[in-house]
Amino acid sequence: MRREFGFAEVMNLARLWNIAGLGAGLLLSPAMWAQEPGAKAEDLDALRRGRHFIATPVYSAEEDTRILRLFEGLRVADVCDGMDKAGLHNLGLMDPEIRPLWKDTRHFRHRIVGIAVTARYVPTQEPPAGRRETADFDRWVAAWYRDRSSEPFVPLLRPGTVLVIEEHGHDTGSIGSNNILTWKQRGCVGVVSSATARDTDEIEAQGIPLYFKRPGRGIRPGRNEIESVNAPIVCGGVLVKPGDVIVADGDGVIVVPRARAEEVAAYARATLEQDKSARRRLYEALGLPKDPSVE
Repeated sequence: MRREFGFAEVMNLARLWNIAGLGAGLLLSPAMWAQEPGAKAEDLDALRRGRHFIATPVYSAEEDTRILRLFEGLRVADVCDGMDKAGLHNLGLMDPEIRPLWKDTRHFRHRIVGIAVTARYVPTQEPPAGRRETADFDRWVAAWYRDRSSEPFVPLLRPGTVLVIEEHGHDTGSIGSNNILTWKQRGCVGVVSSATARDTDEIEAQGIPLYFKRPGRGIRPGRNEIESVNAPIVCGGVLVKPGDVIVADGDGVIVVPRARAEEVAAYARATLEQDKSARRRLYEALGLPKDPSVE
């Protein structure tokens, strides 16, 4: 006959197993502790209301500026080498599907070096508007932008920030030629998205660096909602924490954990200078005119 064990009996068995060396670490099992009858009701209620378990660090503008100076002019390739040196092999490299909308190989204006501010948009569970009279439809759109899919991250944007967006689902252009200009006006040096953007011709003409997966045509209302701002997100398959360093160029996007940024930048800088020196000699041997990449 099968016997059901109570919590106290299970804990006593676990202690015996640990004493015998058979169940190392079992007493620390989160699943087991979660079943403890004495767990505080307020703790359970807090979990049911939702909780982020990775804290968001806060850095001053002065701290950001100091870190950005260390990364100025560095390429994704250099930073990748710096990550290797720091023991962070194959970490931080976004999926190659996240690529630049446009490239400037004369002055490299498409490149990004900045500090991450994050946002997460999720597909909505609400029904679409359906066919409406123009005024009613416009009111519905305005209410959706105001109440469901706003941009609460805008006040966080400051000189040197990169807006990194995690988004899934519909063919949605959460990034467009108008709002990306307002972000730039606040000092945002570029935008990285796990998904889509619209008005891509205009964004390219405006010269604002954008790294994304593909164009998205629809507006946000009826398609997505803002889920969080300045919390850890996943973009291009990697974790992005607010305050991390973002470097992007024609090779893609790399995320440098803030705690390791100085070590990564030091090695990356040495790598870049060695590369420039070697290529300058080759330019001279080949009779090529110098360009900004070797100066």
